[in-house]
Amino acid sequence: MTVKTPIYLDYSATTPVDPRVAEKMIPYLTEHFGNPASRSHSFGWVAEKAVEDAREQVAALVNADSKEIVWTSGATESNNLAIKGAAHFYAESKGRHVLTIATEHKAVIDTVRELERQGFEATYLEPEPDGLVDLEKFKAALRPDTVLASVMLVNNEIGVIQDITALGNLCRANGTIFHVDAAQATGKVDIDLEKLPVDLMSFSAHKTYGPKGIGALYVRRKPRVRLEAQMHGGGHERGFRSGTLPTHQIVGMGEAFRIAKEEMALENARIRRLRDKLLTGLSEIEEVYVNGDLKQRVPHNLNISFNFVEGESLIMAIKDIAVSSGSACTSSSLEPSYVLRALGRSDELAHSSIRFSIGRYTTEEEIDYTVDLLRAKIGKLRELSPLWEMYQDGIDINSVKWAAH
Repeated sequence: MTVKTPIYLDYSATTPVDPRVAEKMIPYLTEHFGNPASRSHSFGWVAEKAVEDAREQVAALVNADSKEIVWTSGATESNNLAIKGAAHFYAESKGRHVLTIATEHKAVIDTVRELERQGFEATYLEPEPDGLVDLEKFKAALRPDTVLASVMLVNNEIGVIQDITALGNLCRANGTIFHVDAAQATGKVDIDLEKLPVDLMSFSAHKTYGPKGIGALYVRRKPRVRLEAQMHGGGHERGFRSGTLPTHQIVGMGEAFRIAKEEMALENARIRRLRDKLLTGLSEIEEVYVNGDLKQRVPHNLNISFNFVEGESLIMAIKDIAVSSGSACTSSSLEPSYVLRALGRSDELAHSSIRFSIGRYTTEEEIDYTVDLLRAKIGKLRELSPLWEMYQDGIDINSVKWAAH
């Protein structure tokens, strides 16, 4: 069987919209086009019912009450609303210190940076070399004036799953609001907000086979969490987020999350098999390093550094395969991945990293093709590398004093 190229292995950047989702959305663009806020006629009522049904579907995936789900334009907006909204609301009563992790997504890091510009203090805790947060260090970083802590459930680059229950309990004991960015987690790990000690949680549709431009924020009701709105206007979404609701996108997110709930267990088992096949194939290449813990990790993600190969040249060499070096939001810059740097990887290894992310439509043939192509191309690129030659000759490259040459 011939494999159709390019092969998409960048599901952590975005996912295609599931055809079932697209089909569900179309009527709300043409036929049921009413404004959900129009209370005086059936066009509005139909749209409003669709919005509320979707709210139930999103809540069901994470075992929350639908009243706790607020629509936003995506996880970036949810993160901004959660972090700025809670920090500002509770600053007077609790304090002006924010705690987060150095490997968070830019939508969290840069939002916290903005709070620093507004006079808040921030701690960016370094994770362990496996990408996981040390609970003792996290506990020590919490202060009496820590108003908010933000930790992602699943890392977008290395796919590691943080111990949200333990971290949340530490925040509870300290009276700190706990926000979790779960954009990369929905449909990949079980989330039960009845049980989890989490106050705020961000979601995105386009990482879970839904449309782009729509997301949600979970805002706990018991005990009630208050936020300062970041978007002002007609008071939509109980005042948390004004703006006319995009019914078709909301319907799409609801359907995508419904499918995720139903198919997650089977899908993850299939994807794990493909990921393990990819890992086995690539492990036969010399000098490859997996970034991030392999056990506490989503089945979709494999982040590998290929020593003695420059990442950008590797990406160009394997242009038949859509993968990313570092996070898609920042991979246009030539800086090595800040996530891998925080794990203590050398700049060389960070530069030579590739993130493979597998998804709903990945086939076994595509994985075989990928392994064969990478073996061939890495062999070729290393033949051109004087560093590889030195390594083959047994020279310890780190001990070479380059300035003397």
